[in-house]
Amino acid sequence: MRRLFFLICLSWVSPLWAAHGYALWGDLKYSANFAHFDYVNPVAPKGGELRLVSNLRVSTFDKYNPFTIKGSAPAYLSDLMFDTLLTGSLDETGSGYGLLAQDVVVAADGMSVTFKLRPEARFHNGDAVLAEDVKYSFDALMGPFTSPAYKTMLFDVVGLDVLDARTVRYRFKKPNRELPLTVGSLPVFSRAWGAAGGRAKPFDQIVTDVPIGSGPYKIGPVRFGKDITYVRDVNYWARDLNVRRGTANFNRITVKIYKDGTARLEALKAGEFDLMRFFSAGDWARRVNGKRFDSGELVKREYQHRLPTGFQSYVLNTRRELFKDVRVRQALGLALDYEWMNRQMFYNAYQRVNGLFGNTDCQATGLPSPQELALLTPWRSVVPADVFGPMSQPPRTDPPSSLRANLRQAQALLNAAGWQVQDGKLRNAAGQAFEIEYLDSNEGSARVVTPWARNLEKLGITLNFRPVDFALYQQRLQKFEFDITSLAYGGTHNPGQEYADLFGSEAADQEDSGNMSGMKNPAVDALISAMTRATSKTELVPACRALERVIAHSHVLIPQWSAPTHRIVFNSWKLDQPAAMPPYSQGEGWAIDTWWARPVSQ
Repeated sequence: MRRLFFLICLSWVSPLWAAHGYALWGDLKYSANFAHFDYVNPVAPKGGELRLVSNLRVSTFDKYNPFTIKGSAPAYLSDLMFDTLLTGSLDETGSGYGLLAQDVVVAADGMSVTFKLRPEARFHNGDAVLAEDVKYSFDALMGPFTSPAYKTMLFDVVGLDVLDARTVRYRFKKPNRELPLTVGSLPVFSRAWGAAGGRAKPFDQIVTDVPIGSGPYKIGPVRFGKDITYVRDVNYWARDLNVRRGTANFNRITVKIYKDGTARLEALKAGEFDLMRFFSAGDWARRVNGKRFDSGELVKREYQHRLPTGFQSYVLNTRRELFKDVRVRQALGLALDYEWMNRQMFYNAYQRVNGLFGNTDCQATGLPSPQELALLTPWRSVVPADVFGPMSQPPRTDPPSSLRANLRQAQALLNAAGWQVQDGKLRNAAGQAFEIEYLDSNEGSARVVTPWARNLEKLGITLNFRPVDFALYQQRLQKFEFDITSLAYGGTHNPGQEYADLFGSEAADQEDSGNMSGMKNPAVDALISAMTRATSKTELVPACRALERVIAHSHVLIPQWSAPTHRIVFNSWKLDQPAAMPPYSQGEGWAIDTWWARPVSQ
């Protein structure tokens, strides 16, 4: 969605910046007086309803507070209900334009950023959005009841000062180009949210209190466990603002919940909702059909994007003793026959993920550059030796390569690590069998994991598939109680401090952090620090490429696959859309933001 996209497109500008927006490298696409973003229809009609399916894996929701750790909030709530100081555009990267803020000023020394709030900005209850609300929101997100990812992402923020009723200043520990965008993208909510008798509740006790935000939608009818409807705020304060013109066009957005993929697909064919994004290549190729498609009511379309590939991967939990040795981790990856899977199971719909930064300037190729070597050489003793050679490539099985050759290499690596086959089982010197568990909340994943498990069995390794309900799955991930799982990480053109949450040593020991692999390496910490303190793209690129090399050659992630398109089915009789999708759209978020309902007469 918008805010997630905005957060991951982060990562300074010339020493002083005062403008209607902020660009990471000093080049905003849109001038101060722009009328609207190029990719919207500025005269799109308001009205009608968008019915879609939840994009979350949870099968229900039990709270309206999307920021606290415990419980599950409805899909899209944060983006639809909470405005931010800045908002990104979908046709450029690393930029933010004033939404709640009418201007942004970065200090000459880069040690602070000041935002002036728009006097017309209002919460849903009619209260003005004031500096104290921004401070309250920041303090709540940095408090003990929210994900540690906020603390990691905002690690270099010293604090927030209220300068006057509508002016705030964020102070930083050190100059960091990404921080003005990072703090500018934080949700802002009212101090009155959850207050009772004039007194605010502890943030973790704000659960089903209806949020008081300033976004374009409010919560409407709700059927817990089935659906939630967001209702457009006809008095939305920013409806005529240039960054909002042509957006939030539906009067109602209803998000339906289905407990499994089959029920979801059949409901789409039955006309129970009007838009769905597909992640299953099998469904897309073989099961997206029926009379509503034949009549032209439902349209199946792929939209080409220019997003980073991200790094969807099988994650190996290196907190487990079995995965401590890099040779063992590499051997597991050699047993994955991606080419066969893509051909036989995915209808050749995917491309293989490699590294962290595919399809961006940060993608590492070939040998390290002199600039990369200057960053890597001081850490030679703590990174794999292969880091100083060609960039790691996932093993292939198409000619002249083969699965047989890969398994031979895997066997040699396992033997070198002290594992030998005895009685058909791979065992270490203590006689311990190599048996691991793959954890997932989706039973359908067994079909994808089974070919890998068969190949591992040839090495004497037992891979057990363990499906659990999402609540238990989430709990076990938060506590790092798993051997292997599959996670889809979003990519970014401008990586920064968020990678400390994903791979930083401190995050490895923080429950509910994003460091699922348990990576703890001073070289990784140093390279993430080099990324965040970069003052130009020339400094950023070697740092992120060096980081990608270290992570890839550490084999804590077994790369999976990514799709170069968004696969979407929509009801063409009910929905209309702009002429083209912006290149950095996150799929259904574009539809929610910028599509509109066709007049009933059509």
